[in-house]
Amino acid sequence: MKLTVVGGGSTYTPELIDGFARLRDTLPIEELVLMDPAQDRLELVGGLARRIFTRQAHNGTITTTTDLDKAVDGADAVLLQLRVGGQAAREQDETWPLECGCVGQETTGAGGLAKALRTVPIVLDIAERVRRANPTAWIIDFTNPVGIVTRALLQEGHKAVGLCNVAIGFQRKFAAMLGVSASDVHLDHVGLNHLTWETGVRLGGPEGENVLPKLLTDHTEAIAADLRLPRAVLDRLGVVPSYYLRYYYAHDEVVRELRTKPSRAAEVAEMERKLLALYADPALDEKPELLAKRGGAYYSEAAVDLAAALLNGAGSPYQVVNAHNNGTLPFLPDDAVIEVQAAVGRQGATPLPVSRVDPLYAGLMAQVTAYEDLALDAALHGGRIRVFKALLSHPLIGQYEYAERLTDELIAHNREHLAWA
Repeated sequence: MKLTVVGGGSTYTPELIDGFARLRDTLPIEELVLMDPAQDRLELVGGLARRIFTRQAHNGTITTTTDLDKAVDGADAVLLQLRVGGQAAREQDETWPLECGCVGQETTGAGGLAKALRTVPIVLDIAERVRRANPTAWIIDFTNPVGIVTRALLQEGHKAVGLCNVAIGFQRKFAAMLGVSASDVHLDHVGLNHLTWETGVRLGGPEGENVLPKLLTDHTEAIAADLRLPRAVLDRLGVVPSYYLRYYYAHDEVVRELRTKPSRAAEVAEMERKLLALYADPALDEKPELLAKRGGAYYSEAAVDLAAALLNGAGSPYQVVNAHNNGTLPFLPDDAVIEVQAAVGRQGATPLPVSRVDPLYAGLMAQVTAYEDLALDAALHGGRIRVFKALLSHPLIGQYEYAERLTDELIAHNREHLAWA
């Protein structure tokens, strides 16, 4: 089995490598290719990756390359973890929207649109080259904004599934609170990528006992503190929103916070400098503790589980993924990409039935889906008017004066990444 990681020079990658090494019985990789245009980073990450495999007695080979076509040739699956423009572009995404009083964040609002515009054309080019090299290969997308990127891939007929680590993070936290193993916890997880709610927590599988009421009774304070939302909000909702919902439920409070502290991009950039220095140490043969602060918790377990299910049917039968709606949520178009529990196997991912969604959540999902339609149109076809319409439609913007100004700022800060600009 050959797997390729595009964006293999990411400081995330040792987390992924550790999962591949520990879970090799689930996903028996013979060849792992790390591809990245940044050769200096790639060699540091690749060296540590090989040492992790050696330490854990994994017999697979790890190669590095800057040649995309060579990397994907013969690959059974290709994992995408790109950041077009690097942390410098992320820094911009998180700062210039604040000048208009809007959240600056890499996947939400104007910053999220900027990332989508930079990313979608690059991902589609990669996917087309994968299809030419091996039409049967699966593409697993971890590149944000996952929902929009996955929709772009599926719209072009690629064998693609989107992946996010929010659900597995909740699964692990809830399992610890309940004193059970993570595999015993099945989430009623519903929404769009980075716009999701846990409407049930079941023991044993999709038909198991719903223990969410008990969780909210016994652990509301801890859950609310983790989400940085008032306990009263969870008491009234009776569900657990993802932490990304704070951008919607406490938008103005978040803007005030973001204006008074360094950006997350700046924090991550400093962390990456330290991580790369650690990776350069030839004695290091395991992922360092600092990596846990980088983000992407449990990404490796989720990626291994998904890849194993798609390639050999060995992964968990039910997983939270990003896939076509196809009638699962009747208030959204069939070609919308939703993030829900799905039956996953060699045939792909088929969303499980979802109970009626409360209008409080369905309305926001419908509005953000409409924004994603417009965002994808802007990413594929370009043009100031398309960018303006996408921004105007976003529920965190929604005023023409803001949309006009943010359009100009977005184009000015991303001109080098936008062929049409």
